[in-house]
Amino acid sequence: MAESVVLDPVDLHLLRLLQNDARTTYRDLAAQVGVAPSTCLDRVTRLRRAGVILGHRLELDPAKLGRGLQALLSVQVRPHRRELVGPFVERIRALPESRTVFHLTGPDDYLVHVAVADMTDLQRLVLDGFTSRPEVARVETRLIFQQWECGPLLPPAAPADTP
Repeated sequence: MAESVVLDPVDLHLLRLLQNDARTTYRDLAAQVGVAPSTCLDRVTRLRRAGVILGHRLELDPAKLGRGLQALLSVQVRPHRRELVGPFVERIRALPESRTVFHLTGPDDYLVHVAVADMTDLQRLVLDGFTSRPEVARVETRLIFQQWECGPLLPPAAPADTP
């Protein structure tokens, strides 16, 4: 399990601002936090190196890209051995339809979020991308009707948290 990182109020303020708009310039961040731009850059660089900031990403609408049907695939792998886990996960991550892969406890070993064009495409993916693999014992499919993003990881700053 990853170690937590000690964050001071300036770090927390920077993270709160960046999680809401990762495109904020260092100059604007520095002004909002009350530090010099060079200090802001140093702190954000340190947070990246420490693994607190994992990256920046562009979010796309799957439906507008011809992948309007999304599903969750519960996958059971047998035998569930370490030497199969890495190659299986890399193969699933390489599928362009895969959005997210979770390794789980319980009766299912993996939960895979996929985005496909339609039911025919989903059937092709399940049969050719999953059940055709010798280590896959079972796949259960659940369609996603709608999804909502949840709030930011860090709650809005309390007055005592801001510098």
